[in-house]
Amino acid sequence: MKIKKIIMWLVIIAVLTVGIIVLEFFSRQRNANQIYGVSFNSEYAAYLGLDSNKVFDTILNKWNFKYIRLSAQWDEIEKTRGIYDFSSLNKLMDAAAASGARVTLAVGQKIPRWPECHAPAWANDLSDNEYKAAIKRFIKATVDQYKDHPALEIWQVENEPLLKFGECRFFNTAMLSSEIVSVKSLDANHKIIITDSGELSSWRHTAKAADLFGTTMYRTVWNEYLGYVSYDWLSPLFYRAKLLFTGQKTENAFISELQAEPWVDNQDVKNMDLADQYKSMSLERFQKNVDYAQRVGFPRAYLWGAEWWYWMAEKKDVDGFVDFAKGLKKE
Repeated sequence: MKIKKIIMWLVIIAVLTVGIIVLEFFSRQRNANQIYGVSFNSEYAAYLGLDSNKVFDTILNKWNFKYIRLSAQWDEIEKTRGIYDFSSLNKLMDAAAASGARVTLAVGQKIPRWPECHAPAWANDLSDNEYKAAIKRFIKATVDQYKDHPALEIWQVENEPLLKFGECRFFNTAMLSSEIVSVKSLDANHKIIITDSGELSSWRHTAKAADLFGTTMYRTVWNEYLGYVSYDWLSPLFYRAKLLFTGQKTENAFISELQAEPWVDNQDVKNMDLADQYKSMSLERFQKNVDYAQRVGFPRAYLWGAEWWYWMAEKKDVDGFVDFAKGLKKE
């Protein structure tokens, strides 16, 4: 009996050892052809004290990024109810087209950058039904404005729409489905991407909700209860396994936000000591995040932090982030 137990445990240990070796082997495989784009937000660039047009021109024509993620920000475009002003976004879209860049354009109430949901002030007093109708009209106006624009590649409907993060009114799967149907009915020529949290969601309701899927990928974050938390222990296979279980194809999955700027506790990075910023984003961390993304293996990754690299170079005389980003594969 003792011999049988020993043999059983030896077999279990051998199987586990082989499994770990196999997992380690596959987790080290890299997608050397991974393409890198960037997200850009004019408002955030202005917050950092930068000329947003100059920053965007640098991203396109000096750093030579060819895949850009922009946002149609509701509170900027419809400051007065029923009056849509696309002039600022037009400049960005036209600049992207002139440089040959392809744009993923986020639209909806929830888009990239804090506070996540960007409803205009007048919308706060609307009833739930009126609010939904206002969002629908805004989305329609935006799609009609850009569906034939030469820079447009992909529509992003909302941003991490089902994740309870940010200062948002409400959202659910029914509203998301309705918005996807609406965008597709208005523009059948461009694909739609839906995004979700890489670490805080199962992707069950989002991975196959549209044509494409995008996951965020934050490696060092700040939590009000735990302080700085690192996901270095998380295998790249975690993301691939989650995608496999949803039934979505790898070629249809992007990294929509790859962390390349600090995660700060008070959203005020420009007044934070560099030593504290480096706790969540140093040059070494940037390089490690790109290496990790390549091991996840998705075909495209949009870097999150281009405005900050520019600010670091101009305001802090730190060029390493820009130099590294310039050397990445763009197309």
